[in-house]
Amino acid sequence: MIYRTTFLRRYPQLEFNLEGNPFPEFMEIVSRIRPDQCTLVSDSPDAPTSDHGWDLELEGHRLAPIIAELHQLGARVSVFMDAGSTNWERVPELGADRVELYTQPYAEAFARNDCAAVFEIYAVAAEAAQSAGLGVNAGHDLNLQNLARFCEIPGISEVSIGHALVADALEMGLAETVRSYLRVLSAAESVVLR
Repeated sequence: MIYRTTFLRRYPQLEFNLEGNPFPEFMEIVSRIRPDQCTLVSDSPDAPTSDHGWDLELEGHRLAPIIAELHQLGARVSVFMDAGSTNWERVPELGADRVELYTQPYAEAFARNDCAAVFEIYAVAAEAAQSAGLGVNAGHDLNLQNLARFCEIPGISEVSIGHALVADALEMGLAETVRSYLRVLSAAESVVLR
C-alpha cells in the first residue's frame, strides 16, 4: 500500500480518496496514508460492499469525533448517505464537508428502464445536501450506461466509478475505457474532472 501511495503522490493533480468504515484499523491506514478525501461508509466488516448509507440519528455521535480527527489529518470528509435520507442538515453539524449518495437504487431502476421517479429522489437529495452547504459525490453501480443520465443532476462534484471502470477495462482495454468515461463526464457540465 505504501508503494502505491508513494507512486500516486508523484502526480499531484490526482486526488486520493480512501473509503471505508472508520474502524480502528481503517483509521490507522488513514493516518499513515493521509488521503485528500476520506469517504466514510457504514458497511459491516463482513460485507462484500456497501449497501446503505449512515443512519445519523443512530451513529452521528460516533462519527463527529472521527470527522474531526480526519480533518486534523488534512482530509476532506464525505459521508455515505441514502438519497431518501432526511438528515442533510445533520451532516455539516457533524463536521463533514460532503455526502456521497448511495446510487445502487438508481442503477437498478435505470437497468429496468424505470428511473424517472428514482432520479427525482436523487435530484431532491442533491439539492437538499447543497442547501445544507455540502458538496455532493455519488457512487455505487454507476457505469457507462447510466452515468450520463445521473450526471444531469446539478452540482454533482465527483462520482465513484472504480468497479465499473475496471470491469469495462477487461473488455475494452484500460486506455479506451478511461477515454469512454472521460467522454461521458466531459459532457456532464456539473461534474469536475480531476
